[in-house]
Amino acid sequence: MNKNLLLAVALLLSMFTQAQTIVNISSDITSDQNWTNNNIYVLNDRIYVTNNATVTIQPGTIIKGAISPQGALIFTRGSKIIADGTAEQPIVFTSAQPAGSRAKGDWAGLWISGNAPTNMGTGVKPEGGLDSVKANYGGPDASDSSGVLRYVRSEFGGYAYQPNSEVNGLTFAGVGSRTVVDHVMVSYAGDDATEWFGGSVNCKYMVMNKTLDDMFDTDYGWSGTLQFGLGVSDSATADISGSNGFESDNNNVSAANYAGTPQTKGIFTNVTVVGPKVDGSTSINPNFKRALHLRRNTGISVYNCVFTGFPTGLKIENQQTADNVTGNVLQFKNNIIAGCTTPLDSSTLTFGMEGWFNSNNNTVLANSSDINLANAYSYTAPSFLPNVGSPLLSGADYTSANLSGNSSVTPVTYRGAFNDVDWTKCWGEWNPQDADYSSNLNYGFTLNIAQSGSFPSITLTADNVAGATYAWSDGGTSASTTATTAGTYTVTVTSSRGCVKTQTSTVIGTGINEVSNINSVHLFPNPNNGFATLEITANNSSEVNVQVTDITGRTVTMFNRELTSGKNSIALNTADYAGGIYFVTVKTSTENKVVRMVVNK
Repeated sequence: MNKNLLLAVALLLSMFTQAQTIVNISSDITSDQNWTNNNIYVLNDRIYVTNNATVTIQPGTIIKGAISPQGALIFTRGSKIIADGTAEQPIVFTSAQPAGSRAKGDWAGLWISGNAPTNMGTGVKPEGGLDSVKANYGGPDASDSSGVLRYVRSEFGGYAYQPNSEVNGLTFAGVGSRTVVDHVMVSYAGDDATEWFGGSVNCKYMVMNKTLDDMFDTDYGWSGTLQFGLGVSDSATADISGSNGFESDNNNVSAANYAGTPQTKGIFTNVTVVGPKVDGSTSINPNFKRALHLRRNTGISVYNCVFTGFPTGLKIENQQTADNVTGNVLQFKNNIIAGCTTPLDSSTLTFGMEGWFNSNNNTVLANSSDINLANAYSYTAPSFLPNVGSPLLSGADYTSANLSGNSSVTPVTYRGAFNDVDWTKCWGEWNPQDADYSSNLNYGFTLNIAQSGSFPSITLTADNVAGATYAWSDGGTSASTTATTAGTYTVTVTSSRGCVKTQTSTVIGTGINEVSNINSVHLFPNPNNGFATLEITANNSSEVNVQVTDITGRTVTMFNRELTSGKNSIALNTADYAGGIYFVTVKTSTENKVVRMVVNK
C-alpha cells in the first residue's frame, strides 16, 4: 500500500472515530460548555449545571443517561440550556442502553429549575431525591429564562424515587416565561411525561408518548400556556398511583383548602389526548383512570381540546375546585370527550357538573372512533390527523379572555392538535426502543433539479430520495417531469420520515416546434465582447426573424433575413450591448429556435 493511500485510509478512520466519540460526563458542570454532534455525551451520574453556566447543544446531538449510577441532567437556578435543534436534526436525550434493551426509567431525566414564582415560596426543595440545595427552585422573576428547548426528544427518563416523590421525563420547576419550549417529545418516561411545578413557561407543540403515569401534570401555581399538545397511551402500562391524561393541583400541602398564590391557572388549547381504549373490547391496564383529573383547588382552563378512550373523562375533585368552576376561574370550553365509560365525574360535589359542561359548548361522543382520526392507535407509525368529516376540523373558539388577549396563542379553526399538517413528522420518533443512536442525527437530504433535452421538451429530474414521494407543480408525482412550456416548475419532496423540501427550476423558451425547417442554430464566439456570428443551417429557402432580448425580456434588436438551403452566417454587432446574458431567437412561421448569448464587457 503506497504512502498516499495509507494517509487517506488514516484520515477516513480518524473521521469515523471522531463521528462517534463518547464523552463521559461524570461531575457537575460549573462553566459554559458547547456540546457538538460529532460526540455522544453520556451522563454517568446526576449532573448538576451550576454557577450560572450555559450548556449549548448543537442540533443532531445525542445525550445518553446511564443506568448505574443513574444519569440525570439538572439545570439549577440561573443556569441555562440552549438545546436549539431543527426538524431535520433534533437533539435527543435517551437511554444509554442498546436498541432493544431500553426501558422506562433507565435514567433520571431532564430537570430544569428556574427563578419564576411558585405557590410554595422560593428555594423550594425538589422531589425525586435530587439535591435539595442545588436543585431548589422558585423565585420572584416570572419572566426568567432558563434557555431554549426546540426540536428536542427526551426518552426513557424519570422514575419514582419513593411514593409521591418522583422525577419525570422532563420537569419544569419554577421556569419563567422567556424560556422557549417548542417541538418537544417525551417518550416512555418512568413517571409523568412532563410536570410543571409552578413557573410561567409557555409551550407549543409538545408530545407525551406512552408514559408510565400522567401525561400533563401541573401544580404549585403554573401560569403558562400550552398550545398544540398530544398525549398518547400505552394500553398495557400504567402506574399504581393511577395514570391520567391531565392531572392538576394547586398544591397538596394544605389539605384544608389547598390554598396558595399564585394559583395554578395554566391554559391549554388545541390538545389531543388519546387514551388506552380503542373501544369497549380493548384490554387495558386497570391503573388507567381519567382523561382529566382536576383537584386540590386547581384553576387551569382547557379549550378546543379532545380527550378519548379513558375509563373516566373529566373528574372534578374537592369543593375548592368546584368553587373555581362556579366562580368561572376554571374554564372548560369547546372540548370533546369521546369513548369514555364515565364521561363526567364530580363524585359527591353538587355544583351541577353536567349543566356547566353542556353550557360551555362541550360535547360527549359515545365512541373514540367518532372523532375520526386517521390512525391513532398504531404504536410505531400513528397518524392523528382528522379524516374528512371529523368534528375536530371545525368548532374552535378563541373569544375567551384567556385566549383572545394571549400573545402565546395562535388562533386556528380546528380543535385538537392537528388539522391537515402533522407537525410530529421528521423530528419525532414513535419507536425509540429500536432507534439507532450510534451517531449524530441528520434526517435531511439534498434536493437539486437537473435539466436535460431541448425546448419544448425539457426533462426536469430531482435528486432521488429513497422512499420519498414527489409532487410537482404541474401534477407530476415521480422524480422527473417533462416541461413543454416555459416557466417555473416546483417540486415538493417528502421523505419516508416526513421531512419536506421544496425546490424550483425555471425553463426558458419562447414557443413550440411544429414543422422543422431549421436544422441547427449556433453562435460563436460565445461568450463574445463585441462581435458574434449567428450560424443557421436550413433545409429550404425561407425568411426568418432574428430577435435579441436581454434577461428581463426587453428587445435589444430585431431584423429579418432570407435564408438559403444549407448554412447561413449572420453577423451580430454586440459592441453597444451591456455585459450580461441575452437570448437570440430565430423564428419562422412554424418554429422557434433559441440560443443563449453571453456578452463580456
